[in-house]
Amino acid sequence: MAKRQLNRRQNWRIEKIQGERAARAAKRESSAVEALEGGDLGPEQTGLVIAHFGVQVEVEALEGELAGAVFRCHLRANLPALVTGDKVVWRAGNQGIGVIVAQLPRTTELRRPDSRGQLKPVAANVDMIVIVFAPLPEPHANLIDRYLVAAEHAGIRPLLLLNKFDLIDEHNAPALNALLAVYRHLGYPVLEVSAHHGNGMEQLQQQLDGRISVFVGQSGVGKSSLVNSLLPEVETRVGPLSELSGQGTHTTTTARLFHFPGGGELIDSPGIREFGLGHVSRSDVEAGFIEFNDLIGTCRFRDCKHDREPGCALLKALEDGRVQQQRMNSYRSIIASLPESSY
Repeated sequence: MAKRQLNRRQNWRIEKIQGERAARAAKRESSAVEALEGGDLGPEQTGLVIAHFGVQVEVEALEGELAGAVFRCHLRANLPALVTGDKVVWRAGNQGIGVIVAQLPRTTELRRPDSRGQLKPVAANVDMIVIVFAPLPEPHANLIDRYLVAAEHAGIRPLLLLNKFDLIDEHNAPALNALLAVYRHLGYPVLEVSAHHGNGMEQLQQQLDGRISVFVGQSGVGKSSLVNSLLPEVETRVGPLSELSGQGTHTTTTARLFHFPGGGELIDSPGIREFGLGHVSRSDVEAGFIEFNDLIGTCRFRDCKHDREPGCALLKALEDGRVQQQRMNSYRSIIASLPESSY
C-alpha cells in the first residue's frame, strides 16, 4: 500500500502538536532541574555522555570517588543539544540523578540533516568512523561515498568494514570484490569480518583499541551483532532483515557508548538508510573524493561542472581510468542532491 501523503495543514498540525509536547516536556524538565538545584548537589565535575534519552542523558563520572558511576542527568535550559560522546560539567544529586551545567568543547562532531533539513549532531569527539556494510542488504557505493564525504568534512578517519563475509557466494562475490577493490585502490582501510563466526574480529579490535569510534551504516548490516561480538556482556538487540524489502529492521534506537577493556570507546548509532549532505558545499564534496585532489582546479574552465565541458580534468581522468565510473556516478548523484545554495 502506498504511503498516504499529508497536506500542508495536516503537516502544520502535526508539527504544532509535537511542538506543544516538546514545550511541556521542557517545562517539566525545567521544574525537575529547579527542584534538584534547590536541594543538595555535589560539586562540579567532568563527565561523559554515554547515551541520550529525550530530555535526559546518561552521564558517566570521569573523576573523583564517583568515577565510572553512571547517572541520569537533567539539562539546564540554556544548554545546546548534547549527543553521545560529549564531555560535560555536571553536578550529582540524590538517588542517582544529576544536573548538567555546561558542555565542554568538541574536538570533532559527526552531523547530518534530520527529516526537516535541520543539521543535527550524531556523535561527538569521535576519532574514527566505521562504515559497516554487508552482502545483505545489498551495499550501495553512493551511501558509502556519502559517509566518506562526511568523514572528510568532519576530519575523522574512516574504516570500511564488510560484515557477514560468510554470506559471500558465487552470485554476489564479483560485485562485492569490484566494490572493495575501488576503495582499496584509493588507500582506504578495508576489513572483512563475520561477527557471527568470529572471523576477522581480532583485526577489527586492534583497529578500535585506543580510539573513540562510531559505527554507521544501513539497518540490518549487523552493527549490533558486531557490538555483541566485541563486547559480549553488552547483549544489544539484534533484528532480522525485513522479508518484504530485504532492508534491515531498526534495533538500536539511541546512540550508546561502550568501553573496551583494553582502552578505547565505541558508539553504536541507530541505523540509517540515507545520509543527507545538505549541510556541505560543492567544494566539500569534491574534497571528500580524494582522487580528485590533484585534478580540481586544473580544468580549462574555472566554473567547470565536470559534466560535458571540453578540457575537463575529471572527465579526462575518467577516460584514462584514473577515476572509476562508480565513484564518478556517486559524485554526480551527491552534487545533484545538494541545494542550489551549496554551489
